[in-house]
Amino acid sequence: MQLTAKQRTRVDWFLTILRIAALVLIGAGLLAFVAQVVDSNNPFARWANPDAINLTGKQFRDLVVAGLAQGAMYGLIALGYSMVYGVLGFINFAHGEVFMIGAVTGAITSSKLAEAGAWEDNFVLCLLLVVVLSIVVCTITAVIMERVAYRPLRGKPRLIPLITSIGVSFFLQNFILVLLGPGTKTYPRMPDWLTERRTLLEIQGTRLLVLAVAAVAMVGLWYLVERTKTGKAMRAVAEDAEIASLMGIDVNRVIVKTFAVGGAMAGVAGILWGLLFNSVLHTAGFLPGIKAFSAAVVGGIGNLGGSMAGGLTIGVAESLGPLVILEPLGVSGPSQLRDAVAFSVLIIVLLVRPSGIFGERLPSEERT
Repeated sequence: MQLTAKQRTRVDWFLTILRIAALVLIGAGLLAFVAQVVDSNNPFARWANPDAINLTGKQFRDLVVAGLAQGAMYGLIALGYSMVYGVLGFINFAHGEVFMIGAVTGAITSSKLAEAGAWEDNFVLCLLLVVVLSIVVCTITAVIMERVAYRPLRGKPRLIPLITSIGVSFFLQNFILVLLGPGTKTYPRMPDWLTERRTLLEIQGTRLLVLAVAAVAMVGLWYLVERTKTGKAMRAVAEDAEIASLMGIDVNRVIVKTFAVGGAMAGVAGILWGLLFNSVLHTAGFLPGIKAFSAAVVGGIGNLGGSMAGGLTIGVAESLGPLVILEPLGVSGPSQLRDAVAFSVLIIVLLVRPSGIFGERLPSEERT
């Protein structure tokens, strides 16, 4: 049954009011921030928040770089969500736990190398070993997950694999909890030459490494998807799995490779997380996984480039938003609202552009 014009108009008005309210809030926060930067004693700045802390140029730059580094990790995790959704048309909520397993693997391996004295003496070689091992473990985890949990449900109503993915998520969390205990797993101390600030902008070396590795991973994934036979097969299955099968493509093998590549990206993200924050828990995959899913939606679900752009957007927003928009308006404890800011970005993008910033790329059955 179609909605009447009056009902559609009410919904449209409601959404328009939400859009305007969001834009007014953001605009007011930015105006208050600019007013404080120009002159903290001007009437508008004093009215908005007389106790506001003015950010220096260096602090603002550090927040942007920190947001880009964290957003790059969200983007790498979001790639796994988008790839699986593009091929199978469902959200694998257990993907965040694959990322967590990569981070835990890196923590354990690097700690053992540090105990043997190799971490400080041959840091680059040890880091490469840790990255490779994390990628291998995450890839195997993702492939087993597809074979055991999802393949038997192929062709079932989409709600069933979705609920199964939530169950797999809790299983992996508790598996790591039982296997390694509830304590925090820490990474050994990074070399001074990596943590010190570099370049003319004085950016911390660890964050530069995170951005560089994320960029290389993204380029490698783009080449795989756009320039190789495997990538062409993935795109064909994403377009129409039945027709791809009739053309001689092994759909099951392509799906396994899709999970494997997504797991590899999560493994890289897990190591980068460890390098930045130096510790990981068995629950560490939940919140980053949800934010990465939000990043995939913000950029356009199924769109790989959009997923990375969405991750960077959410990372910068949750880094800058509390101190650039909320704190100038007098909101107390803005730094504790980082998560709220991140999910507010998702809501605002859905209000303004429901298909995401770069548009969705859906399976054929979703488009019909």
